[in-house]
Amino acid sequence: MSAGQSQLFRTFGKDKVSGHSQLKASVQRAIRGRIADDYPWLVETGVLDVILPKKQDLVLVKLPEHVQLLVLDKTPLFFSMRDGPWFPTLRLLHQYPDMMVKLRVDTGAIKFVLSGANIMVPGLTSPGATIHSEVEEGAAVAIYGENKQHAMAVGITKMSTAEMREVNKGIGIDNLHYLTDGLWKTPTF
Repeated sequence: MSAGQSQLFRTFGKDKVSGHSQLKASVQRAIRGRIADDYPWLVETGVLDVILPKKQDLVLVKLPEHVQLLVLDKTPLFFSMRDGPWFPTLRLLHQYPDMMVKLRVDTGAIKFVLSGANIMVPGLTSPGATIHSEVEEGAAVAIYGENKQHAMAVGITKMSTAEMREVNKGIGIDNLHYLTDGLWKTPTF
């Protein structure tokens, strides 16, 4: 991941759309299957059928930098980069907070996360921060703030949580989508 990916949606808006297309049923099934594999909680609870009904038409919106949005009824639900994994939007994550692994940063890191900065390891390992689950490098995670109820960002780990505790420095998570970015400010298409 490049450093610029933490700024994916900083200037995002409807004017940045480079194209969109309704997905064929076979492509919808493939994407749905990949999301089911990455977020088993959605399948176990039956939520996947609620948010991605099998008979609904999904639209794929293409953005600059090879970013794609999966849209249902004009509402962005997931995004991916360069055919990588699908990440939920924060609006979807707020509806279903148990769908992702949670990591909590300390109070001092909150303002930086909300400005789009990547999450540094000390903000995840200090008192006030919480590593709720053990994850490997490359895992999709929800970022919460100390004493905050809702996720404030979605990211991907740059190292395992065990390595974060051991090294205790450097970038721990690439911040992909955060409250107040362009995607958050564009709730519908």
